[in-house]
Amino acid sequence: DVAGLYNLEKSLFGVMDNGLLVTPCEYFAAHNWPIADVFAGIFYLCWVPVPILFGLCLYFKKERKTYLRFALVFLFVNLIGFAGYYIHPAAPPWYAINYGFEPILNTPGNVAGLGRFDAFFGVTIFDSIYGRNANVFAAVPSLHAAYMVVALVYAIIGKCRWYVVTLFSIIMVGIWGTAIYSCHHYIIDVLLGISCALIGWLVFEYILMRIPAFKRFFERYYTYIK
Repeated sequence: DVAGLYNLEKSLFGVMDNGLLVTPCEYFAAHNWPIADVFAGIFYLCWVPVPILFGLCLYFKKERKTYLRFALVFLFVNLIGFAGYYIHPAAPPWYAINYGFEPILNTPGNVAGLGRFDAFFGVTIFDSIYGRNANVFAAVPSLHAAYMVVALVYAIIGKCRWYVVTLFSIIMVGIWGTAIYSCHHYIIDVLLGISCALIGWLVFEYILMRIPAFKRFFERYYTYIK
């Protein structure tokens, strides 16, 4: 999906720029600022390390039950996201901006707006990550948007200190904004990523954990690691 997603984004969230209706990503591709580029890069570098460090922190602080719930939901959300990629392959905004609406399956990865962070610091961090992306048609749902939602939910459930919850909230919103600002995801992708995280959490906690067989599996696993 290239044109359909682009047109839906423009119809729902389009903004005027020099008399033309454009997507927010197209607007930010034309209008960007060095300070925003720096913060965007910092936020995007957090999307995997912060949840992983949070999980390790829970584990080594002996909060093993919360850790296990977090880890299983994190895995479950990934599976939902991967299913979405294959059920509905969709191009990111930078693809439509650079290549138009015809799908070219062997299109190489693209650093898009994150290249401005690399250029600012004279590094190749994001180029090394996204320049070699093997599957560019995997924008929906945005797992970038999903991961910190899961971390924040379990930071709240685990009764972490207020500054941890606040920091996670800032990082989460920063990643959402960066996904759009850098032309890696449409707003639609981000909203679907958030939905993916919430659905994964709700299904796990309120459906799977109420199934006796799954509950027994969880308790045995918890007993093994505690």
